[in-house]
Parts: sequence; C-alpha cells; structure tokens
Amino acid sequence: MKKLFTILIVVMCMFSMTACSSSGNSNNNNNQANDVQAIKIGGSGPTSGDYAEYGNAVKNAAQLAVDEINALGGVQFVLNFQDDQGDPDQAETAFGTLMDWGMQLSLSTTTSGAGIRVSPLYEENKIFAMTPSGSNPLLTLKGDGNNENDYYGNIFQMCFTDPNQGIASADYISMNNLGSSIAIIYENDIDYSVSVYNKFMEQAKNLGLNVVYEGTFVDADTDFSVQLTAAQQAGADLVFLPIYYKHATYILNQANTMNYAPIFFGVDGMDGILGQDGFDSSIAEGVYLLTPFSATSPDSNVQHFVSEYQSKFGSTPNQFAADAYDVVYAMYECVKAGNITADMSAQDICDAMVNQILSLTFTGVTGESKWQANGQVTKVPMAVVIHDGAYTDPQ
Repeated sequence: MKKLFTILIVVMCMFSMTACSSSGNSNNNNNQANDVQAIKIGGSGPTSGDYAEYGNAVKNAAQLAVDEINALGGVQFVLNFQDDQGDPDQAETAFGTLMDWGMQLSLSTTTSGAGIRVSPLYEENKIFAMTPSGSNPLLTLKGDGNNENDYYGNIFQMCFTDPNQGIASADYISMNNLGSSIAIIYENDIDYSVSVYNKFMEQAKNLGLNVVYEGTFVDADTDFSVQLTAAQQAGADLVFLPIYYKHATYILNQANTMNYAPIFFGVDGMDGILGQDGFDSSIAEGVYLLTPFSATSPDSNVQHFVSEYQSKFGSTPNQFAADAYDVVYAMYECVKAGNITADMSAQDICDAMVNQILSLTFTGVTGESKWQANGQVTKVPMAVVIHDGAYTDPQ
C-alpha cells in the first residue's frame, strides 16, 4: 500500500511539472499564436538609440499586422523582433538569436548597414527575408552591387532602393518646378546618403536642373551653419536633403534661426521627423518628403491602418511602419497561395515564398508592388508635404 501511494505521488508530481512547463511555454503576448502552430517571423532594428523611431515603427506595425492576421483564423504568425540599434555587429548577434529561436521568415533589418552584414547569412541558411525599409541595393545584390543579375535570390525589399529615390526625387522636383536653384546637403560617411546623392546628381544633370551648391557632413556633426550659409549665398531656393531625420532637425532649426526659408526636400530617411521629442513641427512647415505612404490618404485600407496604429500605439504611423505592415501582409498572401505551413523546412518555405513573391501583385497601404528576381520592388513614388504638423498630399 505504501509503495502504491508513493507511485501515485510521483505520477501526480510529474503531471504537475508538465502542466507548469506547458503554461510557461505558452505565448500570450500581444495575441500572438502558439509557437508550435505558427510560422515564426523574425527581424531586427533599432528600438533604442538614435534611430529608435525607425525600429519601433517597424516592430509596432509588424505586430499589428500579425495580430490582425491571427484574428482571422487559418494562417498563424508569431513575431520576434530584436533590437540591433542599427549596428551591423548587433544585427549579426540578433540573427543568431533568431535562428536559435527557429525563425522561418524574416523582416531582415530596418536599416541598410545592418542588413548588408546579415544578407549572406540569410542566403546561407535559406531564410526568406523582406526588409521593409533597408533601401541599399547591397541588401539584395552581391559583390559591389553594380551587377543586377548577381543577387541572393531569397532577400527582397518593400521600399524603394537608394538609387531609385535619387532619380525619383530629381524627377519630382523637375516635373513640379519646385526649385530654380538647388543646394544639396548630404552625409558622406553612410552609403544611404551617398547613394541617393550620386543618383540624384546624375538625374539632375540629365534633366538640366541647376545645382548651385553641394555640402557634406559626418554623423557626429551638429552645426550646419557653414553649409546653410553657403547654400543661401549661392541663391538656392530648394535644399535637397538625402539624410536621416536626426540631422534634418538640426538643419531646419538652424535655417529657421538664420531666416533662411527655401523649400526643403527629403527622402524616406526623414520620415519620422515629426515624432521627435522637443522638435517644433512648425519649423518643418512646407517640407517635402518622397514617400510611398501618406497617413492622410482617403484610401479605406490606409485609414484602417492609421486608425488601428494610433489606437494601439498613440502616434501616427510613418512610412517605415506602413512598409512593415505591408511586408507582413505580402508574406501572408504568399503563405496562403503557396500552402505553406509551420511544419515545413526553412528551405521548402523559402523556395515556396520566392516562387509566390515573383508572381504576386500586391496592393497595400504603400500602393501596388511587384518584385523582380533580384529582390527590388517596383512601385510608384509620391511626395507628401508637411502642413500644420502633419503629412499631407501636395496641392
């Protein structure tokens, strides 16, 4: 009898431990599906540091899309987004963490420099990846990026590439007669800014735009009085800024102090400037941004996204958020069409996703997108202008 009692106690303890273990492994965070049943989406970006505005926008919007998709039933996703602070070394560490977790699909990285470091790892491990905001061609192209036929094949972009932004910016300025004399201020120690600048200059020459001044800076710089004074003295009535929002806030503030009021025209790196703590949005009145997304668009899908994002996160989504939202939904379309399930191998999932993405015409909150085999997206760019502290359609 004593022996039987002991056995019962052991069995009950084992049952208790199993129950506790099951409870500890369940994922109840943000309405995500159980890891065992769901396809695992990884990704990384700067959720802390100077460019946290970008990484948090991507993380939040991707989670919003995952929650909406999971609520539909059927295909289920679970998201694991790591903080890499936009640093290539930390992005590589994040990649290892995500692989240990069992990543099957990925948003790659938020920033280009970090993404370039891990692109070979995605190819090596046969993980399908689509970056929402990494715009450097080297995320999808091998070597020096000059051969568009030498590409990874499993890494795609939702956003414009840097060269395309430079060309489209020159086209937009020319078509809309925004400036008769143009100055350019760009950051010479990051590929993003240099790449956009180079293509802008090529296209500006082709279009006959009058570039009267070119100024540069490095990441550590905070004083732009020399560049702004030179642009003003050269008579520039438009200043093209292929830069990130951190330095743009310095430039706009200092131009305002100088009473220098040209048209400022930026690209996607400046999106997020209105969300900066302590920045007076009135100083950005009239600033143009080349972007595929406008939060004020009357499109019903855009308004749904904006409303849900504002409700959950208390802010208006920027382009980075919109692109991330579209990435998850584009993945969802491919998963459904390819009958992809969580129990498939990474190789099989990757092959099926590539096959589907190359035949997909996807319409999301950033417009209609199609993809080339080299991973680059084709979509129509548009511009927004800042008016009364909000992004609006140019009139």
